[in-house]
Amino acid sequence: MNNYTITLTNTEKAAMEYVAYDPQEWVDNVFKERARIAIDEIVKIAVNKFLETNQTIPSSKEEIVAEAYKNNWIQTAKYITDNFVATK
Repeated sequence: MNNYTITLTNTEKAAMEYVAYDPQEWVDNVFKERARIAIDEIVKIAVNKFLETNQTIPSSKEEIVAEAYKNNWIQTAKYITDNFVATK
């Protein structure tokens, strides 16, 4: 499990308390929802690749995501930025 920390000014904290009952819960939900969307995107890409290459599709999303990285079907945003975007 990974933990991330954000630092807010007092004004930012007050603003978040205005829009969210529990700012920490709000942040957790935003991260988890975006991760869920990314998992679904990766699974779609990987399943297509498994089918194209006539490979057995793993039985869990966790395994599919791991295989997608292992097979270089996807790259991290950092890798893409550092190796492709920043060099242009």
